[in-house]
Amino acid sequence: MISDYEYLDQGYPSGPPPKRGVWWRVIGWASIAMAVVLVGTSLAAYAAYRKLEGNIKHEDVAAQLGGKRPPKLNKSLNVLLIGSDQRNGANAKYGRDVGERSDTMILLHLSPGGGKAVGISFPRDSMVQMPQCKSTSGHTIPAHLGMINESFNNGGAGCTWHTIETLTGIRIDHFVKVDFSGFKRVVDALDGVQICLSKRVADKQSKLYLSAGRHIVKGEQALAYVRTRHGIGNGSDTDRIKRQQKFLGAVVKKATSNGTLTNPSKLLSFLNAMTKSVTTDKDFTIDEMKKVAGSVQGMSAGKVQFITVPWGAYAPDPNRIQWRQPDANNLFAAIRNDNKVQAAVPAKKVKLQPSQVKVQVLNGTATPGLAARAGDQLTQHGYQVAKVGTLTGTRPDKTEIRYGTGADQQAAALAQVVPDAKPVAGQDTPAGTVDLVLGPDWQGLKSSQSTNIPSSSAAGAVNAGEDPCSDKT
Repeated sequence: MISDYEYLDQGYPSGPPPKRGVWWRVIGWASIAMAVVLVGTSLAAYAAYRKLEGNIKHEDVAAQLGGKRPPKLNKSLNVLLIGSDQRNGANAKYGRDVGERSDTMILLHLSPGGGKAVGISFPRDSMVQMPQCKSTSGHTIPAHLGMINESFNNGGAGCTWHTIETLTGIRIDHFVKVDFSGFKRVVDALDGVQICLSKRVADKQSKLYLSAGRHIVKGEQALAYVRTRHGIGNGSDTDRIKRQQKFLGAVVKKATSNGTLTNPSKLLSFLNAMTKSVTTDKDFTIDEMKKVAGSVQGMSAGKVQFITVPWGAYAPDPNRIQWRQPDANNLFAAIRNDNKVQAAVPAKKVKLQPSQVKVQVLNGTATPGLAARAGDQLTQHGYQVAKVGTLTGTRPDKTEIRYGTGADQQAAALAQVVPDAKPVAGQDTPAGTVDLVLGPDWQGLKSSQSTNIPSSSAAGAVNAGEDPCSDKT
């Protein structure tokens, strides 16, 4: 049985999202919340509401899974959750209909007896060896190196299922696909979900306007919260993904503690709204969902956690990532065998001299001459200052360290002397170079000159039972 999930979470490279990235994020994290509630809460009441079966769409994906599949090693249940950006019907208000894509894939692992549950996120930008697959039109797509989310774009849920099984060796039992319009129904059916903000937010892009402190968000406001990128935190994808994971955990916590799921009348209304946006494999019927419910009934939110496949920089393209080994395979092996997921072993500390760190200093504030002064200070301490200039684009809320391909260790060394700055991969940072982007908090380097590389450990897994204000975002 899985015990504590202390595996380390990783984020995405910083920088502006792809042209359609904003809504793809909404589709992913917003709609996945509905799937988690559907699979992981008290669904035993389904037996009394068989008419809901008519709401759910089913797909036959057996032909796409191939003849050779991973063996089933125990009685745990693995459900693939897929977020769809379908934009017709109820979703038409979010953009023109350009087909159906997915930006989020989460494998929900339920231990036998409902002891623990863990949701594993597969970053969309992961470069992986894609297996041969059948397209939605029936032609064969040969095996190739590509981004993991191509699997859904090319062959739908069946191809994504086959791809993740092949890469992880984990036997998947079912899939649940949802569209993001269902997200608002879930949040509203729960009478809102609690979030916590460390400061006031006024973001014109997402239309989110909230004061600091606790809030109960619903519908469009909740959608704006998971969408906003520059309105909260440092603007990086890493920061936003962690916040979205926490929101998803808050959804689970509210669902498992709210009277909605124990009141037959409220539950019927709640499930009727949810199931209208769900597509599953043909074998994931109401009866099967009832069996799942029986195995997880009584599971507390504190036993549900969310993690991301460990990843690192992808050298050929700074806009892509690759899974970090052996950590990723160790995670998959633990899930296959329903064992405790161990923490990643910290990377060996490496001592770098300042002269080995090449830095570009960019002024991200309205204060003239700030970059030149910072550059002089770095030069005095022995760093290679390759450029001093002004940041183009959105100004950061705080000082940032961004690194190009192959410069992650240099960035970590610089972070030892820059107060409160955590290195992130920069999409526009040249290879072998570190960008020091000065924010309004910049007051100079730390007095300590230590340049030891810190542990590679990032923030821990997100626990659905956490207080949203225990670590404000």
